[in-house]
Amino acid sequence: MKKNKEFANRGHALTPKFAYVPKEDRFLMDPGPLKYRFNVIGVGVNGQEHVRVTMLEGRCTVHGVYDPNPSSVEGARRVKAQFSDEPLVVYDSLEAACNDPAADALIICTPNHTHLEVLRVAAQSGKHILLEKPMATNLKDAYAIWQIAQNYPKVLQIGLQYRYKPIYVEAIHEAKVRRSLGEIKTITILEHREPFLDKVRQWNKFSKYSGGTLVEKCCHYFDLFNLFAESRPVMVYASGSQAVNFRDFEYGGERSDILDNAFVIVEYENGIRANFNLCMFAPMVYEEIVLCGDEGRLKASEGENGQAHSQWGSYLEVICLPDRTSRVMTPSYPALIEATGHNGGTYYEHLRWIDAMDGKPSTAATAEEGFWSVVIGVAAEESVKRGEKVMVRELLEGNGLGHL
Repeated sequence: MKKNKEFANRGHALTPKFAYVPKEDRFLMDPGPLKYRFNVIGVGVNGQEHVRVTMLEGRCTVHGVYDPNPSSVEGARRVKAQFSDEPLVVYDSLEAACNDPAADALIICTPNHTHLEVLRVAAQSGKHILLEKPMATNLKDAYAIWQIAQNYPKVLQIGLQYRYKPIYVEAIHEAKVRRSLGEIKTITILEHREPFLDKVRQWNKFSKYSGGTLVEKCCHYFDLFNLFAESRPVMVYASGSQAVNFRDFEYGGERSDILDNAFVIVEYENGIRANFNLCMFAPMVYEEIVLCGDEGRLKASEGENGQAHSQWGSYLEVICLPDRTSRVMTPSYPALIEATGHNGGTYYEHLRWIDAMDGKPSTAATAEEGFWSVVIGVAAEESVKRGEKVMVRELLEGNGLGHL
């Protein structure tokens, strides 16, 4: 069946309720030929999100999974079954999952502290790889991953999908393409949200496994800092504490030590200053970014208030000098895609990964960009411990990376 330019709403092709239509009978609902088969390593909440967006997008499929936790595997099975009756292959070892020739690419969603160890096995396969954020919990491991990526013959993408959330996509376009703000001078990001959720073996409650809150969670925002600044950080100063969450939490004889609030200031080589405000004991989920340039100001936010009736959603305003237009908008993706997680950011991250595997240009995060997001997070965690500013050059030198 030949397509011309019929108005085909891709949302109809994606929704599981039309999965019953045989492929040979699909026209408006045909996602196109199958391009790649993925194996997912680690299928907790993030891994299952990757399964969902892969199946939803439709041009690729999840072939198999590896996870030593049986309930995570069952969760992945349920997700795939919403879209396809093809059985999910379950591997009994990491090596088997990585080296099965039936899979074209690997998605790594294991706990943060295992990323380098898992990647070393995965890289032996020579397959395309999507490695979830943060790429590592410390600078030496992050640099080792960057080095693997530099010599890797296939795509090795880092899962910093916040750059694909609707408000940040539009903010990047306004600031870097339209240049509505002139030269950016200051960057402010705020996140107020509920505490970290439960994980298998609760690894995210301990800095030695997660890298600390400012690495684990906030590398997303530090990646955005770096994108807007287009420069290298030179100084980081942070103040934070464990004020409310998990103060008496113990697991396996260890007590939780993760920050639940922080203020972070970053200075860049080009003079741009950025600041970040984190609170993880707020009864909502809310993010905000403010960019100030010498010709305008941008403010964007997104939020979900489950405690009271509200009309929260995505919002963006650009206020410019009188010689150009100002505007207000509500950036969004189709509701079906936004509901898959991260306001649709993971879905569009997958599209860019497919682009890269096809040999097309991609704006997805590279290992180098992932490294510098970890640098700021590690520096911020160190600054909280020391109670003083951290010079990035000294931090790098102390980790044997003074050549960078």
